[in-house]
Amino acid sequence: MSSAILVREDPRKYIHHDQLFKQLLHTFFAEFLEVFFPEVHHHIDFSSIKPLSEEMFTDLIEGESRRADIVIEAKLKGNDSLIIIHVEPQSSGQSGFNERMYHYFSLL
Repeated sequence: MSSAILVREDPRKYIHHDQLFKQLLHTFFAEFLEVFFPEVHHHIDFSSIKPLSEEMFTDLIEGESRRADIVIEAKLKGNDSLIIIHVEPQSSGQSGFNERMYHYFSLL
């Protein structure tokens, strides 16, 4: 005979997975690019990277805004070109994701 054990946990003690993932990506950004985007990693001057504000205003008058997950400014090796790298991790599929990414792209 098996018995069930009831476990009650306080969800306020959980680490918010989205925030944890963002912190990991910021901390290991070079390694993340090296593993998932080696062709991009090869061209980045990692001494130049700096995080940018994730908040983008969509309506300056009304104050509406959107918040991206990770936005990084970097220079390419051997030249003064600036690029912006935007990472938006998703744990599951989402309808309208492509459209949302297009809006972020145009705002950035």
